[in-house]
Amino acid sequence: MDETQRRRLGSRDRVLLAAMELFGQDPGTRLSVRAVAARAGVSTGSLRHHFPTQRALQDEVLTRVYDLVAPDDAIHDTAVPARDRLAACLREVLNRTGVGEQARRALRTAIDTFVAPEPTEELRTAYLAIEREVRRRVEYWLTTLVDEGALAPGDNARRARFLMTVVDGLGMERALPAADPILRTETETLYLAVDAVLGDPGGGTRGDGRS
Repeated sequence: MDETQRRRLGSRDRVLLAAMELFGQDPGTRLSVRAVAARAGVSTGSLRHHFPTQRALQDEVLTRVYDLVAPDDAIHDTAVPARDRLAACLREVLNRTGVGEQARRALRTAIDTFVAPEPTEELRTAYLAIEREVRRRVEYWLTTLVDEGALAPGDNARRARFLMTVVDGLGMERALPAADPILRTETETLYLAVDAVLGDPGGGTRGDGRS
């Protein structure tokens, strides 16, 4: 977007565009109010008017990012079986890592950004914001299936954590050498996870082992 187009945006949209650009450059950034305001060409007071806290800004940016990479449209297509829709939505999240060299770069970036450095409060905040948005998206998909009767009511937060653990593991597998065709084994694993959730009447086993 050139400067003429940028100036035509309202102050809120300029703030979001600037924040998304900064996030794209460094996913570990906490989106400093001063840095975002300076890039957007607005005052910090104007930014605070639209986003009173850093968390509000970061959550909105991540929502916009995941709307682009993992849209919700597929989950609403009731002509497709629920298990296929949920598996397709999870694959969209997984596809952010790419395959082969792209997956290796994504894994190196994650390690360099969130694992190798000292675990500062800024890094922790940035990582938890990303995790929270991904989990929110998966919980939304699960709630949609509950509302249409395809999934029994239960603990969707727990179900989402389980599904994202599976997706995270599959993402790492994409970066590692594989003996079997990765997409075939990946599909089998995704469907095993989806079937476990759809067949679960209440949201999983309690941490103490009780139902």
